[in-house]
Amino acid sequence: MKFEEIEAVMRKNESLSEQYILPENYIIVRLDGKGFTKLTKEKLTLEKPFDARFGKVMTDTVKHLFNTGFKVIYGYTQSDEISLLIDKNDQTFSRKVRKINSVLAGEASAFFSLQFQELCVFDCRTIAIPNREMLLDYFCWRQEDAHRNSLSAYCYWTLRNNGFTENQATGKTEKMTQAEKNELLFQYGINYNTLPAWQKRGVGIYNKEVVKPGFNPVTNETVDCVRKELFVEKELGMRGEYRLFLKEILKCKN
Repeated sequence: MKFEEIEAVMRKNESLSEQYILPENYIIVRLDGKGFTKLTKEKLTLEKPFDARFGKVMTDTVKHLFNTGFKVIYGYTQSDEISLLIDKNDQTFSRKVRKINSVLAGEASAFFSLQFQELCVFDCRTIAIPNREMLLDYFCWRQEDAHRNSLSAYCYWTLRNNGFTENQATGKTEKMTQAEKNELLFQYGINYNTLPAWQKRGVGIYNKEVVKPGFNPVTNETVDCVRKELFVEKELGMRGEYRLFLKEILKCKN
């Protein structure tokens, strides 16, 4: 078979297996650290349950992903997870799912690895979201997941730091309600409500308009310039408050 004939067959096979995000759908991309439990236990020296440097690198990774060619509206990170909201009109890579997944997973993995000088890998999935209410539901869901995991992590490491083994700490907390977990922490002198918000609720990143002084060389005058800058919100509200915060960000994209 000639080269041209082989190529035609292969290209056809590729196109038949393609998946696309349909028009008028928002794109959400969620990235997760692959094997990060082993990475954080064996290769990185981190504070438990939350490490400030690790949190900063996760935030910086999100900021990096804002500059990879996609129209990212909002980024959210908690633990070793990143969620990106991409504009419904974005046509990058013709909205091919495999390209979105491979490019963003590669960018995140490469950037994160460079920060720690260790091989770190993210996997990636792309989700089509048809309307704004579902968008709000998605991010509120991920924040609630952050809150639950944070509370559990604090309980686990509090017990470990007070003489419990891995199995004992896991067994003691796995069937506790959230109220019981808060009470456990309080018994060890920890008020969960006063802990840093980024540890409990995650971090939001979005473009914000700021006014900065500029210079007009034609009129030789100082003028105010409106520019967009990435803003990191470490004090996210919860539930209804968080929903209103997201609505304001989406409103700016009309």
